[in-house]
Formats: sequence, structure tokens, C-alpha cells
Amino acid sequence: MDNAILIRIAEALERINPAPVPAPDFDAANAFIWHTAPDRLDPVPNVSRVDLDLLIGISRARDILHENTLHFAQGLPANNALLWGSRGMGKSSLVKAIHADITANHPLILVELSREDLPTVTTLLRHLRAAPNRRFILFCDDLSFSHDDTHYKSLKAVLDGGIEGRPDNVIFYATSNRRHLMPRDMIENERSTAISPSEAVEEKVSLSDRFGLWLGFHPCSQDDYLAMIDGYLAAHGLVVAADTLRAEAIEWQATRGSRSGRVAWQFFTDLAARHGVKV
Repeated sequence: MDNAILIRIAEALERINPAPVPAPDFDAANAFIWHTAPDRLDPVPNVSRVDLDLLIGISRARDILHENTLHFAQGLPANNALLWGSRGMGKSSLVKAIHADITANHPLILVELSREDLPTVTTLLRHLRAAPNRRFILFCDDLSFSHDDTHYKSLKAVLDGGIEGRPDNVIFYATSNRRHLMPRDMIENERSTAISPSEAVEEKVSLSDRFGLWLGFHPCSQDDYLAMIDGYLAAHGLVVAADTLRAEAIEWQATRGSRSGRVAWQFFTDLAARHGVKV
């Protein structure tokens, strides 16, 4: 048989049944991203995040999540957490900021998992379980499901762990704009069309019940919005006249029709650029 044909057959077999993924080097970084095709954990040397002190207006959620994370890092019992609510209010920033704060005194690894890769979570958990001397925050940002999405079933392996149970060295944090991870119209549609409406709804909304912590993030007040901007100015040494700053900041949020930490940062970015300050 021609060598080229043999090579093509070997490559096809390799794609069908790839070689086992080598054990990750968890000494490479304290943050990783899980990728698929092929499955692998890629280290992230520099995580994009803000200082914990710059997250204004979410002190209650900050304190609860920080205490929960500290307990986990110390080997104590801790809950999976769902951070839900208004967009741009610092849900994902809080997770990353707390991770940075905790790792100053306790070894803790942040592993980011995208919603699209949830079907491979069992493989990922196998890698994390094989490193019992490490502790991991498994983090899924902007988690939500549509009416025909079955990925939520894979998530139950993370929250409940099936017959093996969730690894003792893994905790799961997720952010979402939706409290029940499902769109409201999807829940209402199940109630109106399913043969057993209550069972159909329970199957979907019960997923969020598997999180021990529900932390709500709500639109910020104007005072909090301005305080966020003041915090950014102080952190970067930028001085602007108070009256001018207030007028420009309020005009900026008015043109966007909302106030949030993200809008505050966008305004500060523009302001810093106009004053020649790098951020």
C-alpha cells in the first residue's frame, strides 16, 4: 500500500481517537483557560483585572464572596456561587479581583471555562481531581441557556458531581444576567405548552438552585457611579476639576441610558486619553 495512504489512515485514526492529553503544569501560572479540540489547559501569565478596592457599590456581594473563597482556599467547606444581575456591574471583575487578593496569601488557581465547552467539563474535572494538593476556582462567565440548549445538563456534573461527587479541590463560580440562567419567556413557554408544566419548569430552573450562594448585582446609584470614577482618577493620579468632572460624567451616562461600573470605566478611559494619561 502507498505510504501516503497509510499516513492519511493514521492521521484519520488519530483524529477519531486522539492521544491522551498530558497532565497540565499547574506551576506555570495561577490562572488557566480550558480549550477544546484538542482538550488542553493553557496558562494565563497576566490576568486582565482591576483592584478589589476599585469595585464600588457591591460591598455586600464582595464581602460574602471573599469570605466564601477564603474558606475554600483554607480547605474549609464552601459553596458554589452564582453572581447574577445587571450587566456591567462588576460580576466577573469581582471574581478575578478576589482571586488575586486571596492568592497573595493562599495558593489558588483560577480556571476559566466557556459555556460552549461545558460538554467537556468531565474531562476537565478529571485533570483537576488528579491534582489534590491544588485548589481550583472553575469560572464560567456570562452563563445562560436558550430554549433548545442542553449544555445545562453538563453543568450538573460540576455542581453535583454525579456518582463521583464534585472534586473536593474544585469550586464553581458563574456569572449571568439571568437569575435562573434561563430566559423568562422560555420558562413561561414551558408552563403553557408542556404536558407536565411544573416538571418541565423544575428541570430547567432547578439548575440555579444547585448554587449555594446567589449574589445579586443591581443598577448603581448616581453617587456610586461618580464614586467609581473618583476611584479610577485617584488610582491613576489624574486630577480634574470637580464641577467639570461631574458634568461630563453625567452627560456620558445619559448618552448611554444607563449607569454601571462598565460605563464609569469607559468614561474614565475617554477622560484619561484626553488628558494624555495611560491606563
